[in-house]
Amino acid sequence: MSHYTANLRDIEFCLFDLLKRDEIMGESIFKDVDRETATGMLEEIKRLAENDLAESFIESDRLGVQFNKETGDVKLPESFKKSYRTFMDNEWWRIDAPVEIGGTLIPASVRWAIAEMVLGSNPSIHIYASGTAFAHVAYVLGTESQKKMAKLMVDNDWGATMQLTEPDAGSDVGAGRSKAVQQSDGTWHITGTKRFITSGDSDLNPNIVHYVLARPEGAGPGTKGLSLFLVPKFMFNFETGELGKRNGAYVTSVEHKMGLNVSATCEMNLGEKEPAVGYLLGEVHEGIAQMFKVIEFARMMVGTKAIATLSAGYQQALAYSKERIQGPDMTKMTDKASPRVSIIHHPDVRRSLMTQKSYSEGMRSLILYTASIQDEIMIAKDAGADKDTLQDLEALNDLLLPIVKGYGSEKSWTLLGTESLQTFGGAGFTEDWPIEQYVRDAKIDTLYEGTTAIQGLDFFFRKIIKDQGRAVGLLAKQIGKFAASGGDLANEKSELGKALQEVNTAMGSLVGIAMASQEDPKELYKIGQSSSRLLMMVGDLITAWLLLRQAEIASAKIGTASDRDRAFYEGKIASAKFFIRNVLPNLATDRAIIENVDNSIMEISENAF
Repeated sequence: MSHYTANLRDIEFCLFDLLKRDEIMGESIFKDVDRETATGMLEEIKRLAENDLAESFIESDRLGVQFNKETGDVKLPESFKKSYRTFMDNEWWRIDAPVEIGGTLIPASVRWAIAEMVLGSNPSIHIYASGTAFAHVAYVLGTESQKKMAKLMVDNDWGATMQLTEPDAGSDVGAGRSKAVQQSDGTWHITGTKRFITSGDSDLNPNIVHYVLARPEGAGPGTKGLSLFLVPKFMFNFETGELGKRNGAYVTSVEHKMGLNVSATCEMNLGEKEPAVGYLLGEVHEGIAQMFKVIEFARMMVGTKAIATLSAGYQQALAYSKERIQGPDMTKMTDKASPRVSIIHHPDVRRSLMTQKSYSEGMRSLILYTASIQDEIMIAKDAGADKDTLQDLEALNDLLLPIVKGYGSEKSWTLLGTESLQTFGGAGFTEDWPIEQYVRDAKIDTLYEGTTAIQGLDFFFRKIIKDQGRAVGLLAKQIGKFAASGGDLANEKSELGKALQEVNTAMGSLVGIAMASQEDPKELYKIGQSSSRLLMMVGDLITAWLLLRQAEIASAKIGTASDRDRAFYEGKIASAKFFIRNVLPNLATDRAIIENVDNSIMEISENAF
């Protein structure tokens, strides 16, 4: 039996009832993908995810990867390679590739709905298969010869990595020491060490293209001095794709990790054994800007992975709670002869399940709402929309990405451990159930592609201050309009409106502190203490808004629904009301904490800790 159950009913509700994605299908750039086609794709990936992909999830975790230190090669379990091959042979990679080189153009919302099911069933498959998404970046930003490279990556199933982090730099990318020296033939020789490189090597792909940030000889310090280079594992013929000699990019060690064990996280050396030949992407020294195209995809992927795992954990906990018989009904607990009941009858278990349900379904809608903005960007570009419209959409997408990644990963990881696993009691702590692996695998989501602290700082300084509140203002206007719309859920909408005010007040306090920091730089310490809290507040606010929107739709449909659909709609209304009553009140406390933040912890000695 598969460990994974996809919540396709909720995915389709979000896509078609909440976000009306069927209205953009069969039209303009999506003319080849109507609702029926999209539904068929979703049903097929559900079948594949629950069976072929999920089949190797547990075994590959137990076996992990094999690393040959002498050759620098990594081998993966045969069962995992079989699942990966099934995914690739069914040509799901086409949804990440440009149409010009064999890709299939579908709405981003459908693409990320598909990704959720892959990431929920066996996340490392999606991670190793990201070579096509990397190829997309090379095709869009690269030279003519690099466009050929992109096609070779797609046609020949070449893998790819993103190489930013260095042993002494970590999240401080601008402190990287890797160097690039230009050669007479126009190529570059790269030297340096990169750490925590996901999918640094494997025996899945005949070749791997490493996207490496390095500092060209003579370039200035910081991130502005970095350029992005394409460094293949094997040199190759740009016309035929025929592989040649080994290039000088080698794995020197593989990390021993708490989870995601079949994903090879590597330390890599460039240029020590032999020259590591690289190609400057696009022949422009804009490394950080170019790498952010990859990072944006990666952060969306990480958030989706996290939320997919929470959904899988909730489905496991729900099924277990209906089967596990323990204790009498609470109203009869003094009656020793009363019958034992399944634990879903116990109040705290129900509280826990509704917490998991509301967050997993609310954050799924956050993912797909963000993806729907990406749909609109694609449509706007194709239609030649005016500059302001396009900038508004892009700013809104940029605002949402750190929420998707930071908020999505933190809430998912926390809830998997405190609620999903807890539902199983001691059994959840054993390998008898997949939930312990979910917890281990999910922790990395809060760490890679920028920790939650990094996401919080990015959210405040780049997406609010630098953006001058443009995107957050647009979002707040939407939420405020809905909160004031009344109807059957008027009381809940009123609470949403109050929560919006709490967020606006907290945000205003931090903006005031940022202005004060121009006179006293130590004021920035207060923002450092508070930006992650603000990120969580905004995440809860958006989740509440989307849950209430779903509840309003469900309320309108429930009267004429079938028995099965009636239960589904009842759950939608219940989870929204639960979230409003049990989560939103916390925003007032968070606002008060932000308003009263001081620098006392920055003023004590290190020895006081």
